[in-house]
Amino acid sequence: MSVFFNLWILAVCLLISPLVCAEDKAGQDTNAIVLAVHAQKTAGIETMTLESANYRSEIVAYGKAIATQAVLALHHQYLQNLTEYQRIAARFQQSEQAIKRQQELFQEGVSAKRNLQEQQAQWQSDKAQLNAIQLQIQSMKEEVQLSWGDKLSAWILSEQTKSLAPFISGQQVLLQITLPSNRQWLEKSGATIFVESSGARSKAQPAQIISDAPQTDAGNQGNSYFFQTRAGTIKAGMNLTAWLPEQHQQLGVIVPKTALVWAMDQAFVFIKTDDETFNRRQLSDYTATNEGYFVTNTVRPGDEIVSTGAQMLLSEALRGQIPDDD
Repeated sequence: MSVFFNLWILAVCLLISPLVCAEDKAGQDTNAIVLAVHAQKTAGIETMTLESANYRSEIVAYGKAIATQAVLALHHQYLQNLTEYQRIAARFQQSEQAIKRQQELFQEGVSAKRNLQEQQAQWQSDKAQLNAIQLQIQSMKEEVQLSWGDKLSAWILSEQTKSLAPFISGQQVLLQITLPSNRQWLEKSGATIFVESSGARSKAQPAQIISDAPQTDAGNQGNSYFFQTRAGTIKAGMNLTAWLPEQHQQLGVIVPKTALVWAMDQAFVFIKTDDETFNRRQLSDYTATNEGYFVTNTVRPGDEIVSTGAQMLLSEALRGQIPDDD
């Protein structure tokens, strides 16, 4: 395929070469190519005007999708403990009422002392069970807090399942992402990151922050955070790549991918400076995005850039730099 493309380039160059002027011995601009309007049409040259664009560079981070069974199991255990507490508390309340009644009957000489002693023993037993279940619930709260942080703990230790419903239904996946330590602003801003399991940025999907994670991922350095994202291609247990937007955005232009050409490991674009003149410019700093390449220098908003046919212009420019044989 490349052979045919090169032959096409050669044919076009031969067709338009009489109309092209590069550097001559008088010292003209070595980056300028002059091409008549009708020759531009023949060569399929197309241009577009660059517009200003804002761009936030991104930091790459890593994490994993967490199985939510542990979270749901803790939630169900908490509900069971709460039910048990309510049962024991109700029975203890009855014991308190019963012992007061027995004390009154004993003082009036209506009831035997043994009955009062039996009721006191029952009251002490119910009190011990109530203390035990209270201690169990408090211990569970502390354990959940240490493992899951404030917000997830509030979801787990709730009588309602509304917050956990998307995870129960499988619509959402729980993530733990470790971010650089200087990205703590993310939690405060509520910003969105993008995650993907194969490392392909173009396939990444948004994930929303839940809260910070009390325990960091042993495999990554930095601060860990819990996120949630829609289920689909991301499954529990998958390792993930995350893209974190920088806090400050830059101003520049988006250069289409078809406009960049390479020679000697350097990137170039061609700017149309008048009806028949194209100027070659080297790009020293550019960032790949889904839309093209974000550039903050060399080219500016309003520049008319060659979007199609830049490779042909580069071939002609390089050919023009080859010295003639004497």
